[in-house]
Amino acid sequence: MEDKRKFVKKALLLEYITVGYNILEGIFSILAGYLAGSIALVGFGLDSGVESVSGGVLIWRLLKHGKSTEAEEEEAESKAIKFVGYSFFILAAYVFFESARKLYFHEMPDPSLFGIIIAILSIITMPVLSYAKLKTARQMGSKSLEADSRETLVCALLSVALLIGLGLNYLYGLWWADPVSALVIVGFIVKEGFETLEEAEEGE
Repeated sequence: MEDKRKFVKKALLLEYITVGYNILEGIFSILAGYLAGSIALVGFGLDSGVESVSGGVLIWRLLKHGKSTEAEEEEAESKAIKFVGYSFFILAAYVFFESARKLYFHEMPDPSLFGIIIAILSIITMPVLSYAKLKTARQMGSKSLEADSRETLVCALLSVALLIGLGLNYLYGLWWADPVSALVIVGFIVKEGFETLEEAEEGE
């Protein structure tokens, strides 16, 4: 029981760090994306927003631990997993629509060195948080925390796509690399969304 409480405290700390980091990352990414006209940066910022909301759901779930019946906790767990799953689809739909629109109308983003710095920071930070959350989730048997760890990993993958797109535009002036890099990851996001929702159904 003591170990369980210890893991819950660790999971809460990880979620607080995730939410705080992603709020700042989201604000700066959306601002930089708006100024540069970069859908990859804006999409990345919105992903950070989804991460923040997802982290908030997990904080709510973890704070309920030990204060409800087992049935109530399982119901809360299922709701949290579903929310994380649906958040993938919301992000994917927006990024796909905006990327396709920018490609069709040939909307050329400006180079963004600040965006490149944001992407590099995320590539370093997100995998560390994802691994720590996955390890803690398995130790405490939390499917919702495990699902959230995958969403954090998606953020890291988006960072790689973002860095490639921004880098090609910054170094070689390849404007289309920005929306294309945003499209590359959409399929993976949708796949993760379906897998997360399947897990929620299995747990019911």
